[in-house]
Amino acid sequence: MSDYKINTKCVQGGYTPANGEPRQIPIVQSTTFRYETSEAMGRLFDLEDSGYFYTRLQNPTNDMVAAKLADMEGGTAAMLTSSGQAANFFALFNICECGSHIVASSSIYGGTFNLISVTMAKMGIDVTFVSPTATEEELDAAFRDNTRAMFGETIANPALTVLDIELFAKVAHKHGVPLIVDNTFPTPVNCRPIEWGADIVTHSTTKYMDGHGVAVGGAIIDSGNFDWMAHADKYPGLCTPDDSYHGITYAEKFGQGGAFITKATAQLMRDFGSIQSPQHAFYLNMGLESLHVRMQRHVENGQAVAEFLEAHPAVESVSYSGLPSDPYYEVAQKYLPNGGCGVVSFVVKGGRPAAEKFMKELKLAAIETHVADARTCCLNPATSTHRQMTDEQLEEAGIPAGLVRMSCGLEDKEDLIADLKQALDVL
Repeated sequence: MSDYKINTKCVQGGYTPANGEPRQIPIVQSTTFRYETSEAMGRLFDLEDSGYFYTRLQNPTNDMVAAKLADMEGGTAAMLTSSGQAANFFALFNICECGSHIVASSSIYGGTFNLISVTMAKMGIDVTFVSPTATEEELDAAFRDNTRAMFGETIANPALTVLDIELFAKVAHKHGVPLIVDNTFPTPVNCRPIEWGADIVTHSTTKYMDGHGVAVGGAIIDSGNFDWMAHADKYPGLCTPDDSYHGITYAEKFGQGGAFITKATAQLMRDFGSIQSPQHAFYLNMGLESLHVRMQRHVENGQAVAEFLEAHPAVESVSYSGLPSDPYYEVAQKYLPNGGCGVVSFVVKGGRPAAEKFMKELKLAAIETHVADARTCCLNPATSTHRQMTDEQLEEAGIPAGLVRMSCGLEDKEDLIADLKQALDVL
């Protein structure tokens, strides 16, 4: 499917049925798989043969959907995880260990910020956060001898900053480390970070990819472009024998295009077990089949709502990269020429109390701890998804306490604007 357009990949990627086989991806709802000899199963455990023996590691349904995501992003291999958080943790921990260091954009989802700054710190992994608008010199200064990864979000949740992927990739590669980019908000329909130099791409598939709020999930896609053996001293887990897996050296046995995902599956999924169920993978694939159509409507609604909010006197500021007044407009034109997503962040005059009052007046938009769904929803991040962050950290991440994150769904844009107007008029 590599020669087809992204729209076609959304619909048909990952699975081509043979004569008489199911047209839809089949759900292989089984934990285990039968073999006639122990030798045959042994070859699977030794990673000598490809196949399935336990769904915690691999499942045919999951692999078909992962193959579609790899095709959509332009990668060589992919895996599904139980959530976007699990995907980001696996992507980082696969190449980091106690004593490692990460350089990350400060403008990222609050849960990921906490994962890196608190939980992974307890594992002995340090982090330096940098501004998404940092210069090349400022980014260079954040690196250390023990830096093993650089991380950012294409469109940050909820600050909606747009990452200069090409610059971040250039700096990461200058220091011999891969760039990991969370591409959840634009999806590969609107941006493919690998084309701009990213090495690993992650997703919370719970969001636009699912699109209907039915299945939590995540994904990791490897570009196959990062040469692990060229930096073998930094990545012994990939470039030296793995004693826990019969002495396999992943980068040698599976090559540049397969080592990262194979190691993440054989080690991390084996030990942490953060699997996505085959049923959830099936739901995800159903969402992917309409993703290219839905993203156009999400962007259309987001743009209309952003323009309305920018002109309303009760609104202090609006963040949406499709607005010419937005500080990320120019960089968005480079990476997101077809638009980014349907999420709009704005600050209501009067701070947090005004934001809470505004949200109570909404009739069509629901207050939910969710985003990127077919139905419009909103929340105040400072009191929900980012409440673990201090006021100083919130400001650094570009998330004022009175900020409202509005995720525009697939409804009629005139109805969404009317709902916003009546709620703002109360203020």
